[in-house]
Amino acid sequence: MTAVRELTWTDIPELVRLETEAFPDDAWSEGSWWGELAGRPRRDYLAVEREGELAAYGGIDHGGQVADLMTIAVAPGHRGSGIGGDLLTELETRAATGGAEALMLEVRADNEPARTLYDRRGYDVLTVRRGYYQPGNVDALVMRKMLGERGTQS
Repeated sequence: MTAVRELTWTDIPELVRLETEAFPDDAWSEGSWWGELAGRPRRDYLAVEREGELAAYGGIDHGGQVADLMTIAVAPGHRGSGIGGDLLTELETRAATGGAEALMLEVRADNEPARTLYDRRGYDVLTVRRGYYQPGNVDALVMRKMLGERGTQS
């Protein structure tokens, strides 16, 4: 069974663990998570649970006409199950419902699974930030999707 819910303060230890697995060079710290969750209601973070386990999480920043995807990650044991796409749909819907006309994101140029998801979902590359991710000197792709009424591409 899958359940989507708001992230809570009690999720922070598990978030830090999953962040380290998902983004070894770029993981958010415990302090970063405290700050992000304190940013509500402008920040909107969701957890997806499967069989009592935190399987995915993601969040957006409601910035008016343009919302930003702050993070999205799927736990290793749940990758390839479609859960990331389902979570992205929910975040797009929340962005559109909050008044956003577009959703922006940054993704590591070497993150093929994420890039494939975003390409399939109608995100376009706007620009490249050369050497943005350190260490490793990896480029960041800045992408955007125009949103319709329910988070679908216009």
